[in-house]
Amino acid sequence: MRKIDNTSTSDSSFVSDTAKSSRRDFFKKAAVYSASAVAASSLLSPTKLFAEGKDDEAITEEQPWATSLGYELNKNPYGVPSPYEHNVVRRTTPLLSSAGDMHAAISVTPLQDLEGIITPNGLFFTRTHNGVARIDYNKHRLMIHGMVKNPIVLTMDELKRYPSESVIHFLECPSNGAAEWKTPQFDSLQFVKGMMSCTEWTGVRLKTLLEHVGVDPKALWMLAEGGDGSSMSRTIPVEKVMDDAMIVYAMNGEALREEQGYPIRLLVPGWEANLSVKWLKRLEFGTEPWYCKEETSKYTTLLPTGKAIQHFYPLEVNSIITSPCPEKPWTDLKKGDIVEIEGLAWSGKGTITHVDISFDGGKNWVEAKLKGLVLPKAWTRFSYMYKYEGKELMLESRATDDSGDTQPTVNQEKKTMGVEGVYHRNSINTWSIKANGEVHNAQMRS
Repeated sequence: MRKIDNTSTSDSSFVSDTAKSSRRDFFKKAAVYSASAVAASSLLSPTKLFAEGKDDEAITEEQPWATSLGYELNKNPYGVPSPYEHNVVRRTTPLLSSAGDMHAAISVTPLQDLEGIITPNGLFFTRTHNGVARIDYNKHRLMIHGMVKNPIVLTMDELKRYPSESVIHFLECPSNGAAEWKTPQFDSLQFVKGMMSCTEWTGVRLKTLLEHVGVDPKALWMLAEGGDGSSMSRTIPVEKVMDDAMIVYAMNGEALREEQGYPIRLLVPGWEANLSVKWLKRLEFGTEPWYCKEETSKYTTLLPTGKAIQHFYPLEVNSIITSPCPEKPWTDLKKGDIVEIEGLAWSGKGTITHVDISFDGGKNWVEAKLKGLVLPKAWTRFSYMYKYEGKELMLESRATDDSGDTQPTVNQEKKTMGVEGVYHRNSINTWSIKANGEVHNAQMRS
């Protein structure tokens, strides 16, 4: 009988080397099948996993996180993103503030890094006029008065006793893209169109609340006033108020963030975000607009005739390509690669029905595919699969909504609105793609 020496056959280094060799052989064989499948599908060029006989240690070697204990489950009682996503943040610049005062400023959403149509709460576009108010939930009140039968003052708990609803809508600053009226200013998707976000809102439909207070039929306007230091105020037609306006206290399943108006804000779907007053404290009803600062010296548009437009609230049909963009270029692609062109379309007047894409600055168009949820007054994702050829392109998107409106060209918009515009810019955006895959902001003026 052969004697087995248990102590002499336990060479851990031998076992480890054998396991590593076996692991490499397995993945090399797998790579052959994987590369064949990829080539057959034409979705990607062959991978670099084992190019020129070199192993990719990210595949062949066990990584530290696969051989060690992770951190405890509840280390972060409120979940946080991976540290490897540290660049996915809102950004701002003194150019988007009141003379460099960051209490009256704008922080823009990283559209290039988002997936789907829901903006995470921590990345939601933010505009403040007097900094972010920190309001005590237990002391905050909502007063409804003016031309109503039963004026009322509600605590936050009392407000939440009314039937709640949840809806998905975008919010967009009417100044989104304002810097681009005359010529391209920012070589960045985030700064060109980042003054918007889309989320699930939860709250009370204003119509439900007003049925209890009894609005006078002669009341045509409602004043909404915020409880922050600026007392930001806007007036809104009662017709819209009784349609789909809401008082919201939650977004994406949690309480409003402070910068989004905690504990409550107004939501006016599809209309200028400035109307969706944050830190809401008062609603007053009357027969005429209040002509607040934000609807006289601000949020009006001077036309070429010398006249100014006031009270043009709905946001027009719009779209933007989010991939590629200056932050997400095509510099890593090779000729023959199949790549997905992706973007967002939205309209304050209704639902997106159609999106086209042009590769030559609007001379020719192809239809993109709408994907995921297609909802009224919400972001809609569109997609187009493209074979990269390594040539220069003038890439554009053009959206149409169910009201029949289609995005205008830059020249068409300027002909109607002039060159002194600030608000409601919805002309077609152009990305200039260089032969090396770099992407830059451009304008087509033909």
